[in-house]
Amino acid sequence: DLLRAKRAGWGDDSIGDALGLSGAEVRRRRRQEGVLPAFRRVDSCAGEVEAGSNYFYSTWGEADETLPAGDKPRVVILGSGPNRIGQGIEFDYCCVHAAQTFRELGYEAVMVNCNPETVSTDYDTSDRLYFEPLSPEEVLAVCDREQPVGVVTQFGGQTPLRLARSIEDGGYRILGTPHAAIDLAEDRARFGSLVEELGVRCPPWAIVASAEEAYAAALEIGYPVLVRPSYVLGGRAMRICYDDEQLEEAMAAVHGPELVGATGTRVSAGSGLAQNGVLLDRFVEHAIELDVDALCDGETVFIAAVMQHVEEAGVHSGDSACVLPAPSLTLAAALEVEHVVKRLGPALGVVGLLNVQLAIADGSVYVLEANPRASRTVPFASKAIGLNLVAAACRLAAGEKLPDLALTTPRPTQVSVKAAVLPFARFPGADPVLGPEMRSTGEVMASAADLPTALAKAERAAGRPLPTSGTAFLSVRDEDKPAAVAVAAALAGLGFELVATEGTARTLRAAGLEIEEIAKVADALPDESTVVDLVRRGRCDLVINTPQGSGAREDGYLIREAALVARVPCVTTISGAAAAVHAIANARAESALSLQERIGSGV
Repeated sequence: DLLRAKRAGWGDDSIGDALGLSGAEVRRRRRQEGVLPAFRRVDSCAGEVEAGSNYFYSTWGEADETLPAGDKPRVVILGSGPNRIGQGIEFDYCCVHAAQTFRELGYEAVMVNCNPETVSTDYDTSDRLYFEPLSPEEVLAVCDREQPVGVVTQFGGQTPLRLARSIEDGGYRILGTPHAAIDLAEDRARFGSLVEELGVRCPPWAIVASAEEAYAAALEIGYPVLVRPSYVLGGRAMRICYDDEQLEEAMAAVHGPELVGATGTRVSAGSGLAQNGVLLDRFVEHAIELDVDALCDGETVFIAAVMQHVEEAGVHSGDSACVLPAPSLTLAAALEVEHVVKRLGPALGVVGLLNVQLAIADGSVYVLEANPRASRTVPFASKAIGLNLVAAACRLAAGEKLPDLALTTPRPTQVSVKAAVLPFARFPGADPVLGPEMRSTGEVMASAADLPTALAKAERAAGRPLPTSGTAFLSVRDEDKPAAVAVAAALAGLGFELVATEGTARTLRAAGLEIEEIAKVADALPDESTVVDLVRRGRCDLVINTPQGSGAREDGYLIREAALVARVPCVTTISGAAAAVHAIANARAESALSLQERIGSGV
């Protein structure tokens, strides 16, 4: 029977698959038969005395312990689940502040999360805590027990957003941005149509379901194209494609490998990423990318932070260093960004936090995507501008309007930089090239009076201290060579010796720079030293290598791998190299700032 199946560990979906029913139908049948989970306290006393903890887990066939009591309205807050690339402690920060704010507003905060390493699962963060998987069955069971006035999904990253529809179908209200708005933003086809209706610029796009459709769309849109699945975490399976071969590889990553079924039919193994359609849009090259964090009450929008990525468009926002305030944003572009975001928020129906990613190319502003939730930049932006964005979003979700909050436009007095912590040193053989799929596992923040100093501090905190002297190696792709001249000249002016491969050396010599030429691995004679030898012998202090391609057979890969093993700073974008040079120049004159000088005395 159902109880035996549940005690044996079968989920509703698994039972449904066996019986030819949906998980929702199994849930309804269970409830009709009274087969419900029991919630037990986590025994923190090892059975020696009666446990009085406020954290619970579900089990089957046991007696329920202490049903919720009290007359305060309850709010269920969904956490982010296990830490992984694309979803880390940034969202734990948001969940903790959400619990604190709802408690201050007079609600009982009920946290659902399955990660004991987070602060949101501390015993004193919420009124009650449920250690449960973030899946429809378990979340709805908690809701059945707690009977909340609403469920909050916007602070736990992408995982809770996927549960919004199941929660609404289960009869519970989403507090803040509803499922309809979430789906409108996450569904690539619907979002693209909305942007066109609003008259907002976006790169040409198409929705495809197969490789054949992708080839046809790419021919019409024009290469390079960006492949984007819907409802993905950390840019998973996103690729920039410059030709049909790369597009074929990207579509294979989305659909999974092709398998031969039992009847001989060829089917996709499926990665689960293509079920909502795959967006192909024109990749905006050589663009400045912006992240905007805003608050919306469904009618009006308050723009809290406009951040500029250090790397150019094409590097995932979680991997690129970002700067606040945006240093390259002109007044005209800033006004257009404000206009675009203020139109998008109400059109999407967002209530709470909104993150919009944009690109600026040739003076034009393009919308890349919108996230109707807390983004991973919210903790950074909140600290940089001195405004608790999560607390403000909770008040909006609880029914207040933006005029009630009386927010003032932030005017940061310092430049703040967020830099990614990258895990490549722990993974020998990994290529440390940054792209549209997120690879970082953490982040650091630094503030200073100017951008170069803040960037140098952030890189040092992230475990990548920049050298102030020594030898710099450069090998860049053809389109980056004009910009590489200015970078190399600045390094030479700082006293660095310059080494480069043949093509890059030719360009730099033509600009009047003294440079030592060194052979690529593929072109070296049997006894000739290569750039990889240079790095391995410790004769190189900085590597600037913008990739021509990827894979173990590329010279660039071998150079970057050698730099990784030797712990030599390696920059893989020309914009990142320019920023690094400015940081090196300022690092020489950097001085410590006391806490009193930073925030005033008497604190």
